[in-house]
Amino acid sequence: MRARILVVDDEQSMCEMLAAALGPRGFDIEWSTAAEPAFERLATEDFSAVITDLHMPGTDGIALCSRIAAAWPDLPVVVLTSFGSMETAIAAIRAGAYDFITKPVEIEALQLALERAVKHRELRSEVRRLRQAVHEARGFEELVGSSPAMKRLYDLLERVAPSDASVLITGESGAGKELVAQALHARSRRRDGPFVAVSCAAVPETLLESELFGHVKGAFTDAYATRPGLFARASGGTLFLDEIGEMPLRLQPRLLRALQERVIRPVGGDIETPVDVRLIAATHVDLEAAVESRRFREDLYFRINVIPVEVPPLRRRGNDILLLAQRFIDECSAQAGKHVTGITSPAAEKLLGYDWPGNVRELRNCIERAVALTRFEQVTVEDLPEKVRVERRPRVLLMADDESELVSLEEIERRYILRVLEAAGGNKTSAARILGLDRKTLYRKLERWGSDAAD
Repeated sequence: MRARILVVDDEQSMCEMLAAALGPRGFDIEWSTAAEPAFERLATEDFSAVITDLHMPGTDGIALCSRIAAAWPDLPVVVLTSFGSMETAIAAIRAGAYDFITKPVEIEALQLALERAVKHRELRSEVRRLRQAVHEARGFEELVGSSPAMKRLYDLLERVAPSDASVLITGESGAGKELVAQALHARSRRRDGPFVAVSCAAVPETLLESELFGHVKGAFTDAYATRPGLFARASGGTLFLDEIGEMPLRLQPRLLRALQERVIRPVGGDIETPVDVRLIAATHVDLEAAVESRRFREDLYFRINVIPVEVPPLRRRGNDILLLAQRFIDECSAQAGKHVTGITSPAAEKLLGYDWPGNVRELRNCIERAVALTRFEQVTVEDLPEKVRVERRPRVLLMADDESELVSLEEIERRYILRVLEAAGGNKTSAARILGLDRKTLYRKLERWGSDAAD
């Protein structure tokens, strides 16, 4: 759309000249020969920017700038004057002017100033829109997003939360699985009970059993006192086992019995203690494949996978990327004590074009870095990591003038299947479902293409 500009100058000939010169350059020019009528028009009509003469009878350009800045702080004002002294420029800027152009006016310079002013207004409007969207997009506790994928997730969580059934949350690393678990707990009947979380991959195998079930005094070296485990501490609430696919095989029967019988026995103890917990587990690995390879017990898999919940990867969430980026900008700028309000349009395009293999965690890291490095009020392309700036998504060449660039149908199939597998985060079950294949057929194809692809 063409930017609508209001020119204010007591000389009608100047107004007509600017309208004739700027009209063909992409601007719709309207004008007024006095400040008061111009201010009244601004109150009822929408303009992208204002050009005002500095010296006018009655209300001059400085006074008009001040009134516009007070009433509409996002509306940029470009001041024109034949008195190009430094004092005059400083007075205009202090009054709220966006830019300062001396007479006689160079149309190219004025055009550039207007383009920058209009872009500045658009960016400030976008910042406000994103901030409002971030506020409104808190669709389910701390989860942010309004994409169709997230709305489907919210709907499922709303239905699952009141139940005490075990939930298995799947999704790529960094996608926000623990936030989903916390949201389920916060909306459940156990919300007043504890939410206890542990990563099965972060605790050494020798300590995980004691961490989960507790131990009695003297059960092993350094067991100087009886200590309750996480099951006991989570009683009445929710126990969240992250990365459950990394749980050692020897501990899986104990976990299965605790879930089935709702009792636990501390390491070194003789007495079983009843527990009342809701289990929520999460994994980024393909547990069905782990069951087939005997790295995970099938009976435990069915016990924890009563209600499956899949968290969509960030690359499937569209403009949620920008909503999250704005939220992280607000948080990181407040922590760093910097005045960073948003992100430029070119930088936003780069964020939308990147695949985000590390998902929300990688996006937050990117924004935290950008806020720390930027010298402006807006995060720019130069503030982003190189891999985000230069990312190019892989493509299959379907049309080419050079016959040597074309590939066989089998090669197109290979590339596409590997691309789907990558998009599914290596989850062969999800990839097979997307491709419309059964897992065994997918495995055979991957094995035919070599061990690297199969892995």
